[in-house]
Amino acid sequence: MNGVIKLGLERWGTWQTHSVNRRILAAMVTVGGFAALVKLASVAKELAIANQFGTGDELDAFLIAFLFPQFAITLIGGSLNAALIPTYVQVREKEGPRLAQRLLSTVTIGSIGFLLALTVVLAFTASCILPLVASGFSAEKLALTQSLYYVLLATLVLSGLATTWGAILNAENRFVLVAVAPMATSIVTILVIVTMAKQWGGYALAIGVVGGAIIETTLLGWGLVRVGVSLVPRWCGASPAVKQVLSQFAPMVVAAFLMGGTTVVSQSLAAMLDPGSVSILAYGYKLTSLIVAVGAMAVSTAVLPHFSRMITFDDWQGLRHTLAIYIRVLLGVSVPVTLVLIYYSESVVAVMFQRGAFTQADTFVVSQVQAMYLLQIPLYIVSMLFVRLISALKANYMMMWGNVINLTGCIVLTYVLMHRFGVAGIALATSLMYLLSMCFLWIVSSRLLHKKAVGCE
Repeated sequence: MNGVIKLGLERWGTWQTHSVNRRILAAMVTVGGFAALVKLASVAKELAIANQFGTGDELDAFLIAFLFPQFAITLIGGSLNAALIPTYVQVREKEGPRLAQRLLSTVTIGSIGFLLALTVVLAFTASCILPLVASGFSAEKLALTQSLYYVLLATLVLSGLATTWGAILNAENRFVLVAVAPMATSIVTILVIVTMAKQWGGYALAIGVVGGAIIETTLLGWGLVRVGVSLVPRWCGASPAVKQVLSQFAPMVVAAFLMGGTTVVSQSLAAMLDPGSVSILAYGYKLTSLIVAVGAMAVSTAVLPHFSRMITFDDWQGLRHTLAIYIRVLLGVSVPVTLVLIYYSESVVAVMFQRGAFTQADTFVVSQVQAMYLLQIPLYIVSMLFVRLISALKANYMMMWGNVINLTGCIVLTYVLMHRFGVAGIALATSLMYLLSMCFLWIVSSRLLHKKAVGCE
């Protein structure tokens, strides 16, 4: 049996070395497969949390306490990845591993300093910001929220390091460890809840998250050491490469912030409709969020290093060929899946949720919302190709302007469609926003590619 597995792995490795397109496909399959496993572990964690805490005060306190740290991690982490990888690949390929290491060391110490400063700011402002987002909490519940908040702030620096180190591993074509490492948080949280929740209460959730972040960061650091990359942060000066990373990082942060605003708009306007509309919207998005999270992670993680490498060597024809192939592949896979899920939307919702207080009438409404949300799947996944191409071309400022358009479109479409179709109109508005976004990104990518190719002739 071991011999068969070993032979299969050898043939898989040989197959993917024959072309860039095969290496990208192999990376997508690897990342997507392990991302799905991570999501399954996350589902198991949610079941354990529901079993232990239900919808009680301790879970409420934890969710509010984690709101700002989680938003900061998502905002900064994803933006740093997109800004760092293209420049790191360029420096490594053209100037050598030594200068690439200097870039990583400088960016690492800069990001640690920034995250430490942000942690201090969030800690000192806790008494101001938490009462605003938890205005309905009792004094005792708010005190628990603030205590949990201080514990969870430790995840900022840990997750910042994990994001940077994971980005470099991806740039080195080491995808498996980066894809599977987040499972540590789910596993640790489950273990802490099962063994210590009765004694520690809501603190078990916070300790599980922090413990998982420590293990995840340790695993990624170990992975970097194995490929010969030093983890020691040191300031090596504001080189042109460092300045390039910073120039790409700032617009990405703004773009991510604006895109996050679309979720706030959707939920805020849903609160203006009939009671239960916010919950219906949340239930209707769960399946779509699972699919786009796995698909987008697979696409974005796999293509960015390869796009960056082709741009470094001015392989514009190869880049266009790869882009065209994967647009067709992703549409060919995602469109049929989306249509099938829309057709069986009501059955899927019934299997997932219809029990206890969740009635058949709820299933009907949620299935309509889910169907509208599902429309965005092909649009979202294909858009990630263009997003990563724009990042590889070091034109992240275009994403900032694109997300201004997205947020404006989201507000207008949501307001118009929710009055026509109710809560399902909000979901439809989100999917139409992604159609608008994909068209914008497609046009920008085509123009940037043409400009770069002409400039190199």
